[in-house]
Order: sequence, then structure tokens, then C-alpha cells
Amino acid sequence: MNYDEFKNIVQERRSIRAFTEQEVAVEDVREIIDCARYAPSDTNSQTWAFIAVMNREKIKHIEEMTWEQLHKRAAEAEQKGLSREGRLLVKSFGPYATAFSDAPVLIVCLATPYQSKFRDRIFDPIELVDDAVWAEEGIKSSCLAAQNLMLAAHARGLATCPMTGPVLLAHEQLREYLNIPAESQINMVIALGHPSERPGKLARKEIDDILTIVK
Repeated sequence: MNYDEFKNIVQERRSIRAFTEQEVAVEDVREIIDCARYAPSDTNSQTWAFIAVMNREKIKHIEEMTWEQLHKRAAEAEQKGLSREGRLLVKSFGPYATAFSDAPVLIVCLATPYQSKFRDRIFDPIELVDDAVWAEEGIKSSCLAAQNLMLAAHARGLATCPMTGPVLLAHEQLREYLNIPAESQINMVIALGHPSERPGKLARKEIDDILTIVK
């Protein structure tokens, strides 16, 4: 693959929220996870794991859990005198938070505990940083793997959409439903399927607005 081909994959990827009824093969899922695992990670700690939910009824149940918690948060907002904000939460954020509901696959991206020889031998003995920093390191590496996953899916003719709605709203419910270990952080969920829409490009900031070159 040359640079132009790679750049086309990056620029043509879209966050897709509408999928066809076509199922995704297990082999497709395995292939994109194979690409995800080659992402870089701090000291090659590989702090990632994935749960691929390929049962539409279970995906629907995760959607229902998310909506239930969303309405609960809206009710709590109303009790605080924030009824307008509560309504906006349901009307505006709700559809985005549950846009995975029609996907044939929902990939739950996890960040596993950061462990390395450097942490065991050097970082922890000298108390280099708080434990919370290592939790952040796990999330960072998991995010790198998730980007690999989404680009690989696009190159394979599939579509994805990363979302944090179920994580923000129904974190504990999702953890219990999927038996996610307590030591693993839930990073995001990624809807995966065959696209039934083709959104246009969204505006991007100009290079000069985001790049500072120091010589």
C-alpha cells in the first residue's frame, strides 16, 4: 500500500449509525481485532481487551439499559430544577448515546491494568506517579488500538461508530451484564456492521490551526 491509498482510508472513514441487516462474519471480527492488537502501547503493555457482542437481542438489551439510566438522570435533573436540561438530555443526547442499537455487532473496548517490568522494578518502588496515572495509561493504549480497529474495519468494507454513551450512563449495568472484571476499565463501545448510509465529510480544523513547528 502506498501513502495515497492509506490516506484515502483515513479520510474516507466515517462514523456510521445506520446499518443493513447483513450479519458480520466472526472471521471479519477476528481480522480487525488482529489489526487492533498491533497498535503501539506504553512499554508494550498491550493494555486492551475486547468483547464482541454478536447477538442482536443482547445489543438491544444494552440499549434498553442505557435508555433506562438516561431517563433516570433526566428525572434527577428535573428534581434539581433543571427540567430543560433533562429534556435535552433525553431528546438530544439519547439518540447519539444509543446509535449502536441497529448494529449486528457491538464491540466493547476495555483497558486492562498497566503492567510492565519498568513499573514493577522502577516506577512503583520509587512511587513515580499515583495509581490513577497508570489507569490513564491503560486508556490511552486502548484508544490507540480502537483507532486501528476502526481503520481496519473501513478497509475491509465495514463501518464503525465509537460511542461512550453506555459507558457514561450505564457503566455498572454494562459491567454486570457482560461480566467485565473489576480491574478492567470500560473505555468505549464501537458499533460494527455493513453501512446503509454514507455521510459526507465534516469540516476539519486547518493544519496551521493545530500544528506548531518548533525548530
